[in-house]
Amino acid sequence: MDPIHVFDITPDNVEQETLFCIKDLKSPGFKAKQEWFEKRYAEGLRMKVLKNEAGKLLAFIEYVPAEYAWRPLKAPQFMFIHCMYVYSNKDKGLGMGSLLVNACIDDAKAQGMSGVCIMTSKGTWMADKRLFEKNGFTQVDAGERFELMSLKWDSSAADPCLLNWNKELEKYKGWHLLYADQCPWHLKAVDVIRQTAQSNGIDIKLSRFESRQDIEKAPSGFGTFALIRDGKLLSDHYISETRFKNILKKEL
Repeated sequence: MDPIHVFDITPDNVEQETLFCIKDLKSPGFKAKQEWFEKRYAEGLRMKVLKNEAGKLLAFIEYVPAEYAWRPLKAPQFMFIHCMYVYSNKDKGLGMGSLLVNACIDDAKAQGMSGVCIMTSKGTWMADKRLFEKNGFTQVDAGERFELMSLKWDSSAADPCLLNWNKELEKYKGWHLLYADQCPWHLKAVDVIRQTAQSNGIDIKLSRFESRQDIEKAPSGFGTFALIRDGKLLSDHYISETRFKNILKKEL
C-alpha cells in the first residue's frame, strides 16, 4: 500500500480541503455543513482525512466529545465517533479504518477521557461493528437496528448508554421531517421530500435540529434525520425521491 497520511480539517482549511463526502463549494449542502462544522469545532468536534502521496482523499472520520454528540446517547467523559468512511471498495480491508479509529483514540486519551464509543448498524449509512470489534470495542447497549460500541480504558467510568428515542415519537401528529446539518446530504433529501409531498397534497412540517439539546429529544436512533407520520418513524436516514414515493404508496 502506498504511504498515506492523516490530515486535520479545520475551519481555516475546510474550503481548500473540502468535506470529503461533498466537495462542491457552491452546494447548499456544503455551505450548511460548513457552518455547522465551524460552530461544532469550538465544542471539540474534529474531522480527519486520509490522503495518499498524490493528495487523493481516501477516508475520513468525524468525532466529538460525547456530551456534544449529535446522536441520542449518554456517555460522560467519552469521545464519540459520528461517522467514518473509506471511499473506495478496493481500499477497504487495508487498515485505513483502524488507522483513523486509533487517531481518535489517541486524541481522546490526550484529553484525559475515559474511552471512545460509536453507534453501529448493519443497515444503511452506519459503520459496521466488525471494524470496532477488531480494535477492542465491545457492545454495551442496543436499540432497534443500532448497537452502541465502546472502548473503555478507565474501569471506573460508567458505560455509555442510548436514550429512549421511541418515547419521543408520540408527540408528532401528521407528517413531519426533522433533520440537522450534520450530514451535508440532508438538504437535498429535505428539498426532494418537501416537493414530492406538496405534489401529493401532503402538508409536511419541516424542523431543523439546532443544538445537542434538540438531539437528546430526537425521535430516531440516527438522531439527525427522521421522517414521521402520526408517531410512526418511516425513515431514520435521508432517502431518495424514489424511496419516498414508495413510502407514500404504502402510507396513502
